[in-house]
Amino acid sequence: MPDGLKTLTRYTIEEEHRHPGSSGEFSALVNVVATATKIIANQVTRGAIIGSGRDDEPLSVSGRLDALTDEIMVAQTQWTGHLSGLLSEQRATALPVPATQRRGKYLLAYDALDGSSNIDVNLPVGSIFSILRAPQEVLTGTAEPGDADFLQPGVQQVCAGFTLYGPATMLVLTTGSGVDGFTLDREIGAFVLTHPHMRIPDDTSGFAINAANERFWERPVRRYVQECLEGVDGPRGRDFNMRWVASLVADTFHILTRGGMYLYPRDTRNPARPGRVSLLYGANPIAFIVEQAGGAATTGHDRVMKVSPAEVHQRVPFIFGSRNEVLRIERYHSEPDAGPSFDSSLFGSRSLFRPAKHDQRT
Repeated sequence: MPDGLKTLTRYTIEEEHRHPGSSGEFSALVNVVATATKIIANQVTRGAIIGSGRDDEPLSVSGRLDALTDEIMVAQTQWTGHLSGLLSEQRATALPVPATQRRGKYLLAYDALDGSSNIDVNLPVGSIFSILRAPQEVLTGTAEPGDADFLQPGVQQVCAGFTLYGPATMLVLTTGSGVDGFTLDREIGAFVLTHPHMRIPDDTSGFAINAANERFWERPVRRYVQECLEGVDGPRGRDFNMRWVASLVADTFHILTRGGMYLYPRDTRNPARPGRVSLLYGANPIAFIVEQAGGAATTGHDRVMKVSPAEVHQRVPFIFGSRNEVLRIERYHSEPDAGPSFDSSLFGSRSLFRPAKHDQRT
């Protein structure tokens, strides 16, 4: 390995050296999580091979991998002595580290395989994680780790990261001092720093949204998307590109490297469930990363990391990306009656699917 390359292990140790009195426990935990994602990366690339030939296995490939990757994350982290509890997308309640093992001062919330349905069609997936501090009562042994300990707003995160399993396996990490990206070098089995100081530009001409949900969007989001679709002839005065990967980590990495916007807004399908992105192990860690890279993240009305969680699997609307675009959408939510009226589909009447008015033939 060339002398100039920096591994994740070296990176985390050097970060700890900047904090006199640090125990090394945090850097060890980050490296343990990274090891878990290496194992997950290996399983993900096997795809349909996992469980093949088993007639007694009713689950899809994505279903099998959801369960397997969750087991990998637990097996690799709960024995280390760095954690008191884990919270997983796959488990109904928090998992306390057994009392027979040493408990540490951190909590780990994670989605071991975000976008797992993409596995069945061989599209990118990833893992997302958030590290929090355990409350004093847990550390002193006067209380058992449980759901309530994870109900912390995102501003209290110690660290957040995600791993993208694509053509290369990428680990993106923040500890509150910017965002750095690492690529897995399979020859040496280590993550190597390849994307230092990642930054999101303040402005963008790209957005990611699931257009199939248009009929459920609130007026401010319809207004924003209409202006983007009108392009150079509309109030924005420039053309926009639209995409939708249906993988939160893939869209986030795209925004970190090329700029853009991600919108999974509040909708009207189910008033009891206005949001679709998990707060504690989805929106909060991604928002932490995005803000540290110079971007912004909102529910439309509030900063995501200021939302007080009510329950561990709470879901929220999630809009993030280039700062000026996020601020524009927040402004539209504060003036919901402003802007154009809508009496038809945005996508059925815009130049995305029809010629612009001045190009139409009579």
